[in-house]
Amino acid sequence: MISTDPLEPGSVYAAGLDEDSRIGLYRLEVGMTSGGGRLKLAGGVSGEMRESFQRAFGYLQGNKVKFGVAPSFETSDFLVQAIDLLQSRAACECGVALVIAIISAIRKLPVAPATVIVGDLSIQGNIRGVRVLVEICQLAMENGARRILLPTENRRQFLDVPGDVADRMDPVFYGDPAVAIQKAFASV
Repeated sequence: MISTDPLEPGSVYAAGLDEDSRIGLYRLEVGMTSGGGRLKLAGGVSGEMRESFQRAFGYLQGNKVKFGVAPSFETSDFLVQAIDLLQSRAACECGVALVIAIISAIRKLPVAPATVIVGDLSIQGNIRGVRVLVEICQLAMENGARRILLPTENRRQFLDVPGDVADRMDPVFYGDPAVAIQKAFASV
């Protein structure tokens, strides 16, 4: 499911858990059209995921100058589609992945191949990790991930990941959205 070839700019893989502890694996795709800086969510994005995307977009709007994307926000709308790769219907909170996907679309730069992004953020940019990491890493690896961006608060949980999974995946930790953005494009 997770390609070792680079995705098109604006596309990223994301993983997380919903309220019922179901694991979701998604490919987020962001398209840009002429507009005035609005977020448009395609069908199927609801509940926790919708709220997560709205928080992440609010954070990015508030920090568009910091990230050098202000001109694009003033002239573009962002259409977001979340493709459920496992058909699990697990509405994960994956706001960090959305921020990276939007930056990728604006800069026309793909993220590093076979990378899965985990984590959410508040409207002020505070990073939130996931409750259970082992299963997410296992599932990501089984589906082709070779690199996983993780919130720093999940660092200790990564020690519980089985050796065969840890040997096949490169964990990359981040403590704030700017570092996550930087590390997502590393090795491209």
